Amino acid sequence: MPELPEVQTVIDVLEPQIRGMTISNIIVNKPQVIAYPTAEEFCDRLTGQKIFNMSRRGKFITIHLASGDQIILHLRMTGCLLAMPAECSIAKHTHIIFELENNLQLRFIDTRRFGRFWMIKKGEDDNVSGINKLGIEPFDKKLTDAYLQRILSNKKKTIKECLLDQSLIAGIGNIYSDEILFRAKINPVRKANTLSHDELKRLTVEITRTLKYYIEKNDITPEDYLAKEGHGYNNSSFLNVYGRDGKSCTVCGETLCRRVIGGRGSVYCQNCQK
Repeated sequence: MPELPEVQTVIDVLEPQIRGMTISNIIVNKPQVIAYPTAEEFCDRLTGQKIFNMSRRGKFITIHLASGDQIILHLRMTGCLLAMPAECSIAKHTHIIFELENNLQLRFIDTRRFGRFWMIKKGEDDNVSGINKLGIEPFDKKLTDAYLQRILSNKKKTIKECLLDQSLIAGIGNIYSDEILFRAKINPVRKANTLSHDELKRLTVEITRTLKYYIEKNDITPEDYLAKEGHGYNNSSFLNVYGRDGKSCTVCGETLCRRVIGGRGSVYCQNCQK
């Protein structure tokens, strides 16, 4: 599943291409990917509207329209969003096509069909997408060691599970929880309420620093992004632990181990993360 750095990459690549464009038509091939409202109302309301900009909240993408209406999207497991000329062949599993100006199309492609769209009217409360249930953003100045102490002090779950809890901190998934904990020198099986003040300080720093680092490493040109069909992120070679079980730790040389924590596979160094 795309996590915060990948979602930010999607926005960084696509927003300059579609900002200011008017939606002239919408083709919906799989109505079920529109979670709210109905597909018919979704198309009727959005056709003719101008795109103002894009933003991210956790792993959600929001396309803001000049009218004040919003298109909210969650890519889930396999969703991708591509801007391409209309003459390009339509890939299998293309569920929605937004026809824009200058022969440009914004296409949503999703093999597993878990991705979802919501359309929220100007002034309407968003009680449907789940954004209102998200916790603090990793780049929010309110994210401090005192904040982590407050939200984790009564958590008996592992710190790995808590980092994955979107109601606590938004945007962190399996990949970057492993990387954050490695950089903070914290074992993923530690109970969250046992972390010391120094460990919470390290964790606070690394949540922000690690995610910023991988956003930078994800940097990709629009041409490469399109050629790689929206999945060609560049940071895999910079990962320290995720997906590297059985390989040597990049710091101490010990063999990295894998363990299932809260139903998710986690890789860490038993020496660096004692």
